[in-house]
Amino acid sequence: MTGYGRGEAAVNGWKLEVELSGVNRKQVDISVNLPGALQELESEARNLLAKSISRGRLAARVLLTHDDGTDNRLLFDEGLAKQYVAAVRRIALDTGIEPNLTAADLFRAPGVFRVDESGVDPLEVREALFSALGSALAQLVKMQQDEGGHLRADLQARLAGIVGEVAAIRALAPLVAPAYRQNLMKRLGDSGLALDLDDDRLLREIALYAERCDITEELTRLDSHVALFRTYLESNEPMGRPLDFLCQEFNRELNTIGSKANDAAIARHVVNAKTELEKIREQVQNVQ
Repeated sequence: MTGYGRGEAAVNGWKLEVELSGVNRKQVDISVNLPGALQELESEARNLLAKSISRGRLAARVLLTHDDGTDNRLLFDEGLAKQYVAAVRRIALDTGIEPNLTAADLFRAPGVFRVDESGVDPLEVREALFSALGSALAQLVKMQQDEGGHLRADLQARLAGIVGEVAAIRALAPLVAPAYRQNLMKRLGDSGLALDLDDDRLLREIALYAERCDITEELTRLDSHVALFRTYLESNEPMGRPLDFLCQEFNRELNTIGSKANDAAIARHVVNAKTELEKIREQVQNVQ
């Protein structure tokens, strides 16, 4: 699910600012952007974040600054800057374009300006880093929980729609075989064939059809899926993948009902249920 969090902490003149942003994604993808001097803490930071999400892309950005009242923390590579300028002028001369390079453009050029982090000890700022990271993570999780509440309500409403369609199918199911028998007798009568109602061939055909169109098992499994789906929705554990799997099982049972029942009225309810199910499947991709 989407979310954003921000945290700050300071120690011995060093200030750490952490920004976390999460977006929807089916798999887990964690990106941690640490200052060069703190790279040895990346694995620990990544493990902390991995414990809090089960799906989605989570990006962490850490900014490290020092408040010592001096201006020697910002380093300027004059030689590299001159190389950038020379390259721009050379390209402009070769192509005929205007070399509209400004001083502000050099700030965006990699390596020209950088913050001197040589004086920081990773162990010195470790506790502050994870304090800021924890604060940012708490904000992000809170935002995701709020979104999750709205998502749960939407899924419950759509599940109720499927339950209503299944109830309509259950009411129509017992009528399928008698309707087939009536239509069969009518066709035989219209064809001029005189058959005894107790003819074994006729009774066997009706019995076979009744067996083929029996959807009792599928309806029972759908009831089980609905109950399990509701249990997952009420859980505080990550349930995105189990819900995704249940959606596949819903779809399987509905397809089987549609093919076995061979009834236009039941087919309409199957289509309605699958329409709601498709919307559920889209939403489930956003669930942790």
